[in-house]
Amino acid sequence: MTTSSPAAAAVYFGASLAFHTDVSDVASALAADGDPGFVVIDSRSAECWDQGHIPGAIHLPTAFIPDRAEQLLDKSVPVVTYCWGPACNGGTRAALALAQLGFQVKEMLGGFEYWAREGRAFETSQGGERRAPDPLVAPLRGEDCGC
Repeated sequence: MTTSSPAAAAVYFGASLAFHTDVSDVASALAADGDPGFVVIDSRSAECWDQGHIPGAIHLPTAFIPDRAEQLLDKSVPVVTYCWGPACNGGTRAALALAQLGFQVKEMLGGFEYWAREGRAFETSQGGERRAPDPLVAPLRGEDCGC
């Protein structure tokens, strides 16, 4: 196994944090009083959106970003994108499309899958839902994993 220098690692991980956020950080910011300082974009299809999405998210499928983003979003407000989960790069593609249009953007790691698996409330076409936290991805008591 090869390793990089501590300086190179610091640059890499610092850059990663500049471009990524996670479910816990997004949920905390959305739950706090006042403006979280960003908007959340669900980049999936209408069928997927209906299956479940983050409350307050804006539905903007990646294919529609070039034509609709500037009508729906303010370039002065950062955007957080998400798709299904870690096995899907749809949130990455949406973030790229938004960045190419001049938006400040981060991708939410874990996507909708980890939002639901962490026991966060979500909306469906049938109403609100919340599942018990999966002990493999979230603490069973409390909201903070301590990381």
